[in-house]
Formats: sequence, structure tokens, C-alpha cells
Amino acid sequence: MNPNADSLMRPAADGNAKMEKIDFMKTEKVGQRIRKFMAEKELSLEALAEQTGLEPGVLTTIVEDDVYPSLGPLLKIARVLGVRLGTFLDDQIGSDPLVIRRQDRKQELSMLRGKDRPVALKFYSLGSGKSDRHMDPFYVELLPESEKSKDLSSHEGEEFIVVYSGRVEVTYGTEVYELDAGDSIYYNSIVPHYVSCKGAQPAAIYAVLYIPR
Repeated sequence: MNPNADSLMRPAADGNAKMEKIDFMKTEKVGQRIRKFMAEKELSLEALAEQTGLEPGVLTTIVEDDVYPSLGPLLKIARVLGVRLGTFLDDQIGSDPLVIRRQDRKQELSMLRGKDRPVALKFYSLGSGKSDRHMDPFYVELLPESEKSKDLSSHEGEEFIVVYSGRVEVTYGTEVYELDAGDSIYYNSIVPHYVSCKGAQPAAIYAVLYIPR
């Protein structure tokens, strides 16, 4: 899938050789979408900072520079704006059932430690396009940078993770768990937590987030 294309072509549903056109929205950056919701609610950056409990500088980095230190701040912003996390990623197709082929995954978010720092985590949404969903599933690549700075975050809801490849370290409160391919972990995300690869080799996970409205 070409994320910069306005439309794609696929075989017609009736099996005929002709092709039919699928129209998609051009992908907007998450910061742009946040600004739109802020404008709808007439929220200034200062008001959003007060209601989320985030520092204004952190919000500026997220909203203006599209730099995301972790999912925690994004989730807090989503709750204040009255939307789910996936709304920042949706193309509003509303497909049911939603099928995403492996080769069609789109990278939606990258977690960085700072504006000019290497990427630590790459998130590929597996739910974008199903606008009535209650869960947010992701395929996540955990890069070695993720192990360097472990800033725990917390938010309401639950998370379920299955390790696809590599070794993964999950810090959950005061406990640390090391997981190998095939292992899984399910926890309440209100407890401060952090997920990274373990060691110098990248890892990959499937993660499902549930955030109550």
C-alpha cells in the first residue's frame, strides 16, 4: 500500500477481470489531527496541558513536531479530547471485517527519545480503517534505542502483548519480565510500565490496547 496515494486499484468484488478504484484519505500526521480536535473543542495548548497533566513543552513536541516519547501522553490527549487513540490514525473507511495483508501494513507512529534522536519503536496499526473498534491492535518493532532510556508511563486500560521475534523486556511497576518469541503478557496499564527490546538485537511484538472511554 502506498500511503501517499489518493487511491488504489483492486480486482472487482464480483470476480471479473475489471478493476475497481478504492479511494483513501491522504495520510495526515498525528499532530495535525490533534490540532483539529483541539480547534473543535476550542482548547489551547495551555488548557490541554492542564487537563492532561502534561508539560506544555512535551505537548508542543507532540503536536507541533510529531515526536512521541511513548504512547502514554498520546492516550492522555485522546481522553481529554474525547476520542480513542485510533482516531488519530483512522482513515475513516469503516471496513468490517477489516483485513490487512502483511505487505500492506503502514507505519503509523514512531517513538523517539527526542526530536533528533534515533527511532526507538515503530508502530504499525492493524485496526486503522475499522472506525467502530474498541481495541487498538498494533505490530510493533522494538529497536535497540528503546533499551537506552526507560521512561515508565501509565494510563487507564489494558494491554496484551505477544512476542513475535527477538527478546523483550517489560518493566511493570517494580517488576521486570523478560520474554522470548511466543511468550505473552497481559496487564492493567494504569500501573507504570515500559516495553523494550532486550539487548542489541531488534525485537517485534503484536500488541492490543484497550482504553475505556
